[in-house]
Amino acid sequence: MSALTALRCAAILGATGVALGAFGSHGLKKIISDPDRIQTWDVASRYQLIHAAALLALSASARHRPYAVGLWTAGTVMFSGSIYCLVLNRDAFKALGPITPLGGMLMIAGWLSLLAP
Repeated sequence: MSALTALRCAAILGATGVALGAFGSHGLKKIISDPDRIQTWDVASRYQLIHAAALLALSASARHRPYAVGLWTAGTVMFSGSIYCLVLNRDAFKALGPITPLGGMLMIAGWLSLLAP
């Protein structure tokens, strides 16, 4: 993946991360009263924003790391996306439960891919 692709992924994840984080802080409390579910939403938006910032930094790097871009993007979408769905309606999206740790493993693999020469 090119630096431009990393930049675009960072922009999309960053913009949606801010929007979903704001929704979690303001709108989610109107439909969900469980503080644990609200905290879980916060974790998802925080991880999304952290990886958006990492992708942004990587897009500006002199040495491009395509594996990290792909792993972070896919992992963030899987991890955060599955959490958002599960918080909103656990019963309807219970099949996504196993996706969350897979997304987390992809994010970890993205970080480890930075060790490659």
